[in-house]
Amino acid sequence: MYPWCKITGLLLPGNSRLLQLLLNAHVFAPQDLGHRHLLIGGGRILWIGEQRPDLSRLDVAVADLEGRRLIPGFIDGHAHVTGGGGESGFSSRVPPLPLSRFTAAGVTTVVGVLGTDDSTRDTRALLAQTRSLRADGLSAWCHTGGYHVPPVTLTGNVRDDIVHLDPVIGVGEVALSDHRSSQPTLDEILRIASEAHVAGMITGKAGILHLHLGDGKRGLDLVRQALHTSELPPRVFNPTHINRRKDLFAEALDLARRGCTVDMTAFPVAEDDDAWAADVGLQKYLDSGAPIDKITISSDGGGCLPRFNDQGELVHMDVGRPGTLGETLQALLSRGVPLDSVLPAFTTNVAQILRLHDKGRIRAGADADLIVLGGEGEIRDVMAAGIWHVQDGRQQVFGQFEKQSNNGPSG
Repeated sequence: MYPWCKITGLLLPGNSRLLQLLLNAHVFAPQDLGHRHLLIGGGRILWIGEQRPDLSRLDVAVADLEGRRLIPGFIDGHAHVTGGGGESGFSSRVPPLPLSRFTAAGVTTVVGVLGTDDSTRDTRALLAQTRSLRADGLSAWCHTGGYHVPPVTLTGNVRDDIVHLDPVIGVGEVALSDHRSSQPTLDEILRIASEAHVAGMITGKAGILHLHLGDGKRGLDLVRQALHTSELPPRVFNPTHINRRKDLFAEALDLARRGCTVDMTAFPVAEDDDAWAADVGLQKYLDSGAPIDKITISSDGGGCLPRFNDQGELVHMDVGRPGTLGETLQALLSRGVPLDSVLPAFTTNVAQILRLHDKGRIRAGADADLIVLGGEGEIRDVMAAGIWHVQDGRQQVFGQFEKQSNNGPSG
């Protein structure tokens, strides 16, 4: 743990009112700024500079990061905060993810989605869990709807959900090319996308249609048709799981060149899978020359990672983990990939498509959501809204119903 010193008293994990001075951080904002000092207060970054300021007259906690790399907190744009699953009976429903599963993984901002089961889970439940995570100290939003059409909503339509419900910023994850989907038509997809787009215009929220892509042979055909036949801007269409098939990944590169932001999932990939692991996929994306600001990576945390036979019957199920984001970044760094070249996919690019203007960057005025990396690229310390949730690998802040442990949770 860092050598904290404070003029009066101790710095408590839950006390965000105190000023905190972080010294000697190697800042990746995500661009490499070199060594800087930062002043944190009121949950925000108040100042960044090269020279240590004289704050001797102020009540300030001081921590020396000793040259460690400081990066923005991860923005996980796709997680099942209420739990996913349910595709093999009621006992297969994954439970909700608690606060520490996210913060231990470096996730300081999350967007919750509903998946296959939008019957026993609905927008009300998703809103409640999103607000619960907010109350515990995480920045959290959600989408309305789920896999199926017409989308489940609270107000009766997706436009009003986005306009009138503060945490709701878009629609999703609506399923395409998947035997679990509603087999939506082009007209249905265009209607939902237009409602999301107009709601985003009214509110300044993301206003996107977040699209689950399955293994089906139609791939992204409906999205291509939507771009060709409508006036909707490409940014409205936001496909995810694009690395689950190599051909689908190639399709997504074309969509990114046309202006869509495409999302990879950091799920486990076996050597014989027709898929790209997220770290490999990100390198291939960057090498392709596709726009560097149109690629993001999410965890699918809490979601079911199923395998089906040719009859659509579940034969194996795993569960997504927020911790795969940090593991993906660490895998990239272990191969010598420059940190500032890959960091936007976890931070600024996600903030851009979600229109979260105070997230994803280390700059004065931004939210104080920060990660300190260890020497091997592992997550060492995590700050969310100016509060240290993880210090020296130990969890400091837990959700109300979590069992507290000095060992911390598994990501």
